[in-house]
Amino acid sequence: MLQIFNTVEDGLQELDQVTEGCWVALTKPTMEELETVSATTEIDIDDLRAPLDDEERSRVEIENDYVVILVDIPSLDEKDRYVTIPLGIYTTEKMIVTVCLEETPVLKAFMNNREREFYTFKKTRFVFQILYRNATSYLRYLRIIDRKSEQIEEKLHISQRNKELIELLELEKSLVYFTTSLRSNETVLEKLLRTEKIKKYPEDEDLLEDVIVENKQAIEMADIYSNILSGTMDAYASVISNNLNIVMKVLAIITIVMSIPTMIASFWGMNVPVPLAHSAHGFLILVIVSLILTIFGGYILGKKNMF
Repeated sequence: MLQIFNTVEDGLQELDQVTEGCWVALTKPTMEELETVSATTEIDIDDLRAPLDDEERSRVEIENDYVVILVDIPSLDEKDRYVTIPLGIYTTEKMIVTVCLEETPVLKAFMNNREREFYTFKKTRFVFQILYRNATSYLRYLRIIDRKSEQIEEKLHISQRNKELIELLELEKSLVYFTTSLRSNETVLEKLLRTEKIKKYPEDEDLLEDVIVENKQAIEMADIYSNILSGTMDAYASVISNNLNIVMKVLAIITIVMSIPTMIASFWGMNVPVPLAHSAHGFLILVIVSLILTIFGGYILGKKNMF
């Protein structure tokens, strides 16, 4: 999908064609749309296609006529798992272009005109505003992951089921993705702060520093939640293993105790002369003896704290 926006006095308006100072937003674009934008903006089509690769790394590239900024943004996949996808931001002399695999709240906030002091023609500031929105999105998703992990832990207190453990594992994987992406984004932000080829006004530098601070905070939160979740997983694994050992021990004790009457019945069931074979009360006596020996064996095991 190809959308073109421009800032006016009343806010943001959508245009039918590219103009100077506009924002060209490509969301899950077709090859035809990419070729059209490439021809209009003179951005290499290979650079425009880069964000469409899930495995594309975050980076900054300064070409002769434009700047390429690739960062990872948080997203939900089709199975409601938290993942990261690339977002491409391109600035030329006349406009700014964004390319993403799917609709994202990071850009939707600007498209719906919910961002204050947002101007498409202030390209550098606009880029930093997108990056700031991205950093705060990570923080929001991290808080959601933390709340979900607490809800799953409450369920695990009641019953240790595989379903909840798998959900915790998925959240732990998401935190790994977030941490990796945030560290890659940090490298991009630091390079943007150092480079002099991107024109920055004092207020732009302040905004970029705020973005770096928010990104560092997101990294710290992701590390903390990841460590907590990893410790929780290890603790519940130990609890489940301990419960299994208790169950196996109880079953082993029951087997030992129940083997006593089985052995007695086996001896008297053999086709050889045995005591009480002709007694009218022989069966009752054997049952009583078996019961006494079983209780005695259970008592001995109980004294040794086997139960």
